[in-house]
Amino acid sequence: MTENGHGLDADLRVPSCERCPALVQSRSRIVDGTGPTDADLLFVGEGPGANEDEQGEPFVGRSGDVLDEALRDAGLARADVRITNCVRCRPPDNRDPTTEELANCRGHLQSEIDRLDPKLIVTLGKVPSEHLLDRSVAITSESGDVVDARIAGASRRVLLSVHPAATLYDRSQRDGFFETIARAGELSGVGERSEDGGDGQSRLGEY
Repeated sequence: MTENGHGLDADLRVPSCERCPALVQSRSRIVDGTGPTDADLLFVGEGPGANEDEQGEPFVGRSGDVLDEALRDAGLARADVRITNCVRCRPPDNRDPTTEELANCRGHLQSEIDRLDPKLIVTLGKVPSEHLLDRSVAITSESGDVVDARIAGASRRVLLSVHPAATLYDRSQRDGFFETIARAGELSGVGERSEDGGDGQSRLGEY
């Protein structure tokens, strides 16, 4: 673990930002990433929703419950991974962030990725997948794919995943999502020490 992890975490926080007028109006706070500052596994979502804006942490609503369950199923804990978003302020009415808003927040995300230097990045949903890969993504069919992406001049290993909310609206997405999170643990090596991670591995062949 990094000796000065607390200092690094402070470095990764965005204390103030006024770049996106609509988001400044909509947010009650800036929602920074959470988790170890030397995590090998980084999850990147789209942006905060109402629960995240209220509590100041990413993925704490129903989607967060699904993600936590999938992590547990893979022998992981939220404390083992870092979770962040493409934009750190809640868009009005939970709409998708605009291209300009994504661009305005890109530097914060790239700094976080550079500082972490994770072994694997998992994109949760279409927006973060397209944002980091800089191309259109058919996320339902590409979920589970591992690609190499140039991010801030460095090659990064990226695992594409549907958003955990997709499993709430379409139960058929659930098994695939859980298998993708299990694969994330295996590819990053974060779940290797878990004795009960075998179940996720045994289901990978069905994906």
